[in-house]
Amino acid sequence: MTKPIIKLLSLACLLLAAANSPAQTASLGLFTDHADVGTVLHLGTAVYDAAKRTYTITGSGENVWATADAFQFVWKKMDGDFTLSADISILGQAGDPHKKAMLMARQSLDADSPYADVALHASGLASLQSRDAKGADTHEIQSNISAPKHLRLQKYGDEFTIWLAGEDGKFQFAGGSMRVPMNGPFYVGLGVCAHNKDAVDTAEFRNVALEATSAEVSEHWYETLETIDVASTDRRVTYVNRNRDASSIGAPTWTPDGVSLLVSHGDRIESVPVSGGKPKIIDTGGFRVNLSLSVSPDGTMVGSSGSCCDGSAIFVVPVRGGVLRRVTAKSPAFWQGWSPDGKTILFLLTDDKYHVGIYTMPVAGGTETHLIGGPGASVRGSAGYSPDGNYIYFHSNHSGAGEVWRMRSDGSNPEQVTKDGVGDWYPHVSPDGRLLAFLTPERSAPSEMDIGLEPVTLRVMTLADRHVRVLAKFTGANNSMPSPSWSPDSRRLAFVSYQGVRTDTERPRMFVPKKVK
Repeated sequence: MTKPIIKLLSLACLLLAAANSPAQTASLGLFTDHADVGTVLHLGTAVYDAAKRTYTITGSGENVWATADAFQFVWKKMDGDFTLSADISILGQAGDPHKKAMLMARQSLDADSPYADVALHASGLASLQSRDAKGADTHEIQSNISAPKHLRLQKYGDEFTIWLAGEDGKFQFAGGSMRVPMNGPFYVGLGVCAHNKDAVDTAEFRNVALEATSAEVSEHWYETLETIDVASTDRRVTYVNRNRDASSIGAPTWTPDGVSLLVSHGDRIESVPVSGGKPKIIDTGGFRVNLSLSVSPDGTMVGSSGSCCDGSAIFVVPVRGGVLRRVTAKSPAFWQGWSPDGKTILFLLTDDKYHVGIYTMPVAGGTETHLIGGPGASVRGSAGYSPDGNYIYFHSNHSGAGEVWRMRSDGSNPEQVTKDGVGDWYPHVSPDGRLLAFLTPERSAPSEMDIGLEPVTLRVMTLADRHVRVLAKFTGANNSMPSPSWSPDSRRLAFVSYQGVRTDTERPRMFVPKKVK
């Protein structure tokens, strides 16, 4: 072999090695290195234009999803809280609509590493994605804001949130949060994935800002009305409420047409489109709602409990607003739900010694029928009918821990359904009768009467074989899911999550990022 050929081969090897090795610090602006994460068929590239302060990143990779990732990543190591912001343009119209550019934090450069990111898809979808443990599945919260101009990933403690801005550049909290513990130094940066192992795609990141932050404490916090697809576990933001005056949203329940959600907001009832939009107040003539509510099976009436002259009582009102009608005579009574035929209501009644009993009565009026609970019993509320009307599911600590039980609709033959001893609340059976959804608080004593503001897990049980799986983890409370929260087609659940709040204080407070000087 001649010397010129040997020199050419040596030069080619050096160039190939350079393409596969991390870039020099000076060439990547805020970041220090770049490389492909996971298995890719085409090497990615990263170019920083110091004059324009832009990052042009080209990446291949099949996806950033499920249990392993494949993409091009530009990063630096950090520790503590931060905000990472950028304007993102995905270059080129061809390719998969779910190719994406990302603002990301990840524990390691392993393909199956824990991570959280704000991803902008070519379709315009902006979402918060995360994998909370090594090798675990990825989960997603989809924003209801499409094609935002500016994106931000924010971390405080173990919580990651998504913030978006339009043409005015004013960032707004876009709903939902995900908890991903990061141990020690972790990687923060920009990523591009083609969402097709055979393709290569490019994105441009402008106005990139990466700031270490500390936390200021505000008396306000955020609440997000969300829905979750039970099959995919994809979460979707419907509405974000910034709680400025302790006027919380909660108790989401679907209208029978599946188009809207009704919620309690402070002491009123509001309707909001599932796809997102401005809530509309339902006129209740000044009636003050007390947490739970639901729509009658025929879609004409709303049942709820609310404050009155002698405590909490049960009322019904036309779903479009109108004249209230009180149903129960005794109080304090608390709404739980309708029978499948809409002729009977289910509610809790508490005596003067705080004994809780489950009762039914005709919605047209009549005698309250006691089913279970009272002195010496251990009913703790949150009750609902099965769709065939044969059973009533409820919460009880009769076994020593809070569990889901059920009984016949006449109150006979109570039997324990969940048996994990961790505390299971707010049972709701899907309209098709296949699944039971419930909340499990992470820190409350399993026998306590309610859920304080704390981390919770939303789980579903397949009633045929009693198999339980996790759908979502979030910060929740009594307001999160007390009402029947299944969509009419049994595909989705609605709930309320809380963001940016301390859960170790009596009153929730939001952490607001402050740049570290």
